[in-house]
Amino acid sequence: MTRRHYFIQGGGRGLGLALVERLLARDERAQVIVAVRAPESAEPLRRLIEREGEERVQIVALDLTDESSIAAARRHVGELTERLDLLMTCAGLLHDDSGLWPEKRLADIDPANLARSFAVNATGPLLMIKHFHDLLTHGDRAVIASLSARVGSISDNGRGGWYAYRASKAAQNQFTRTAAIELRRHSKQLICVGLHPGTVDTGLSEPFQHNVPAKQLQSAATAADHLLDVIAKLSPEDSGQVFDWAGEVIAP
Repeated sequence: MTRRHYFIQGGGRGLGLALVERLLARDERAQVIVAVRAPESAEPLRRLIEREGEERVQIVALDLTDESSIAAARRHVGELTERLDLLMTCAGLLHDDSGLWPEKRLADIDPANLARSFAVNATGPLLMIKHFHDLLTHGDRAVIASLSARVGSISDNGRGGWYAYRASKAAQNQFTRTAAIELRRHSKQLICVGLHPGTVDTGLSEPFQHNVPAKQLQSAATAADHLLDVIAKLSPEDSGQVFDWAGEVIAP
């Protein structure tokens, strides 16, 4: 049985972990390599390895805000496989315990928070493409995807606010588009896209769920299945675009 190799950055919890679990459930040929910042504390992944075996699940250390860590993870992955069928970057930063919070007014803007948002939401996914793309330019169909957000659409911005998150996601989408153009020169079958998962019941959305109708709040497992369905239907002509969880293109 020929293995299919999937690499999920940020697969230790939330939607990233659900994607790992759903890939294993949906594809008996799957070998999923999961990157987390602290492998020693990734207990859900340890339990997955106990259940599925190391031939199906591997963990590597990767800090998305540290390029040397990304480069080291690339070397580690290269020791495990010569090719990938899917590279997915799942990290996202909207708020944290150190004071970063979506801005409502210009007065709320903090340059340090802007820089941190860009480091995780935009620069990090681009560095993942920089260091890992050679594992996907093998000539067969392969997908590079990163979790984006509808609020990164400039044309869809009718409410304002959320300066750091909106701008960093818009930058991420531009990076995706630009990389897709370059990568097409290396492999016609490589697809590079952004994916908006909708509102998912995770820590990222938890403080804002009171504004979300119950039917629009998805479990992590449901959102993972939706995204994997979208990925399965992508063609090379879709490269460079951003899609929502239902497979609809999000305007720039």
